[in-house]
Amino acid sequence: MAQVEATTERVVAADAEKVFDALADYSGTRQKLLPGHFSEYEVREGGDGEGTLVHWKLQATSKRVRDCLLEVSEPTDGELVEKDRNSSMVTTWRVTPAGEGKSLVVVTTTWQGAGGIGGFFEKTFAPKGLGRIYDELLVKLATEVEK
Repeated sequence: MAQVEATTERVVAADAEKVFDALADYSGTRQKLLPGHFSEYEVREGGDGEGTLVHWKLQATSKRVRDCLLEVSEPTDGELVEKDRNSSMVTTWRVTPAGEGKSLVVVTTTWQGAGGIGGFFEKTFAPKGLGRIYDELLVKLATEVEK
């Protein structure tokens, strides 16, 4: 089994604090940002950053659906980490200032991939697919916070 990693980034025309607050708002804004690949969204504990427990299903492909139960932490300023209780998947969101009134948002997801030929294809294609999903989410985030 090899570690698989997918990273996507976008510069958003809004202050880092506003962008981070939107991402950390699991009980409000976050659900509005999710593309159609996400379903069954439910905040089970908390709802604002650290201490939140949130559930969703992520349909990465027509055949691949992950049932995710994510514990949210904020290890450093501008950083959200979502650890899936149901798998090895960890998604880290980093929001940093990128000039006057702009922010850089970087989302990185890692997980332990399958072995063998299936693992080769997962490591080759899954990051691109997940990248497209997060690109869509980041466009929605930009639209939301640039209002």
